[in-house]
Amino acid sequence: MTRQREAAGPPPLPEAPSTGGAVRLGLRENRAQFVLLVVVTVAVGALVGLERTTVPLIGTEVFGLTSNLAVFSFIVAFGLTKALTNLAAGALTARFRRRQLLLAGWLAGVPVPFVLAWAPSWWWIVAANVLLGVNQGLTWSMTVNMKIDLVGPARRGLATGLNEAAGYVAVGASALLTGYLATQYGLRPAPELIGVVFVLAGLGLSLLAKDTAAHLALELARHPSPPGEARKVSFAGAFARTSWRDRSLRGASQAGLVNNLNDGLTWGVFPLLFADHGLGIAAIGLIKGLYPLLWGFGQIPAGHLADRIGRKPLVVTGMLVQAGGLLVALALLDRPLLAGLLSAVGLGLGTALVYPALIAAVSDRAHPSWRANALGTYRFWRDIGYAAGALLAGVLADAIGLDATVLAAAVLTAVSGLLAGRWMTGREKIPGPAAAPGARRAGAGQAR
Repeated sequence: MTRQREAAGPPPLPEAPSTGGAVRLGLRENRAQFVLLVVVTVAVGALVGLERTTVPLIGTEVFGLTSNLAVFSFIVAFGLTKALTNLAAGALTARFRRRQLLLAGWLAGVPVPFVLAWAPSWWWIVAANVLLGVNQGLTWSMTVNMKIDLVGPARRGLATGLNEAAGYVAVGASALLTGYLATQYGLRPAPELIGVVFVLAGLGLSLLAKDTAAHLALELARHPSPPGEARKVSFAGAFARTSWRDRSLRGASQAGLVNNLNDGLTWGVFPLLFADHGLGIAAIGLIKGLYPLLWGFGQIPAGHLADRIGRKPLVVTGMLVQAGGLLVALALLDRPLLAGLLSAVGLGLGTALVYPALIAAVSDRAHPSWRANALGTYRFWRDIGYAAGALLAGVLADAIGLDATVLAAAVLTAVSGLLAGRWMTGREKIPGPAAAPGARRAGAGQAR
């Protein structure tokens, strides 16, 4: 019995009968809880946004690091920890409620602003990013899963678009704010201490959130796939399907990895590249803030569009637009501010197309009983990209320079987009609960 329950997900709440009872799926039906979780995601994104502008410069100017690989080590620590936490989060949902994991993530993030503000050595910064990775892996994973649970299958693209939009608009706003504070008050401690507000807000609001086990139970009861078949998918089986066995999920996972690879690379490289070309902290903060702001706001229409025309067109187009944004940064470096701003536009809009479409694509093809594990696996590979990008950036930048490193990222991003086009399947719009039974069966075949 225990083994069956773990495979099928967390136990449903007693008041969630298969007929639905008072529990309903849908964005409008659950708008209060959905909005609350959106605000929680704002706090999640704002906390990681603390590092976008200042931390690479803290490494070089405060601690005197001369190796690019050493400077980017904080991103490696963050990316590896967040990726592994994402993977564990899917498995942990078999034993713990989503709300419990959300709260645990916020508790892990409590020390982060204080360590960033007053770390006596660079390796304390790296250690803080281990905690930040745990925080981001649990909190962001649970807000995504809880929103998907609430809205049901018909509005997954819009739900993930709103979730990611909230988070990455907050990343951008936080990057802009820290750039301004660093210009006025120095690199530390003022820019980092605003993170205390984000942690307290996120933890306090998460205490008000309700768990979504009843909504998941209702979707499981309505889902046309035979429950016995769904329970055969173990954690290892879901990992294998999402990573390589399922062609479409493989295409999504590699695109997610490369998407965050170029984000991790530019996270470390762009502040140093544009500082070398004469830009100050405020201008760098503008570039680093504009990118996630466009990434965030753009995901709302992109998520809605993904529900209408399918996931693959947005993924392929978005990856190619990102590659173009990286090339623009190199082509106009004699005018560094213009180069940075145009590159931020390309990267931000391209990533906005990709992010909600990939999460929704994985959700489409995973049965609700193992969807949390599939999303955890996808997010594992996606966030390994942060570490891979930082490692690649450090090695290449030390060997061949920052410019060539950006060029390598552009080529890799374009190739990934073409692979996504080859491997990912198309997808018809998923019908809502009122659709005819035959139409629901057709959508179910695609979701499997």
